[in-house]
Amino acid sequence: MKWRWRPMLTSFCPVICTSRLAESRAFYHGLFGFTATFTTQWYAALGRPGGRQHEIALLDHAHPALPQALLRPVRAVRLTLAVDGTSREWDRIAALGATGRPDHRHLVITDPNGVRIDIVAPATV
Repeated sequence: MKWRWRPMLTSFCPVICTSRLAESRAFYHGLFGFTATFTTQWYAALGRPGGRQHEIALLDHAHPALPQALLRPVRAVRLTLAVDGTSREWDRIAALGATGRPDHRHLVITDPNGVRIDIVAPATV
């Protein structure tokens, strides 16, 4: 199937249903610098300052507004995030628990919900 309509995408915000809202919020802040842009007891919208719109949201998996099928923590998600490939940044991420081969410009870490995050850096010429 070919898609013909291509809207201008202005933001993209994955939402992770979690039973660990505070822990997840601290994880994304510590690893990638996300800060809260809006919070309630059951929801946290996180964003990063800067020119590009980078967002992620955390939602209490037991919130009664969710449809029955979503009343559980996330089961399987994989995020791939590109970061600055400097040695200093790689060392910082590795110190937070990421594993992998920095020489291959690929690290892996798992968030408090079991979400696998592949961290890659653009190859430099």
